[in-house]
Amino acid sequence: VQLQASGGGLVQPGGSLRLSCVAYGTVYGINTMYWYRQAPGKQRDLVAFMTSGGAVNYTDSVKGRSTISRDFAKNTMSLQMNNLKPEDTAVYYCRLGVLIPGGPVENYWGQGTQVTVSS
Repeated sequence: VQLQASGGGLVQPGGSLRLSCVAYGTVYGINTMYWYRQAPGKQRDLVAFMTSGGAVNYTDSVKGRSTISRDFAKNTMSLQMNNLKPEDTAVYYCRLGVLIPGGPVENYWGQGTQVTVSS
């Protein structure tokens, strides 16, 4: 499975962006797709995730401003981010975790997409 993230860019504070992540290959079974972000000089932090069962979770800093969604038929995930703030500036990465029955979770990462929030 290969993941490809896109949708980043330069946006003014208060603006919006929609990030997308496409999983190429067969995605089956119990799985979760995640968005992470990494600002310069900082660790990579979890932003949001959505399971194959539809459960979602957001980190507090984006809660209420962001919506994660998945199109299971197309193996895609999106993150709609509104009211963007300068502190949202980071490289955003998508990750797919697939639970292998009787085995470990297989993890796949996409390349990052840069989000810059600046006036």
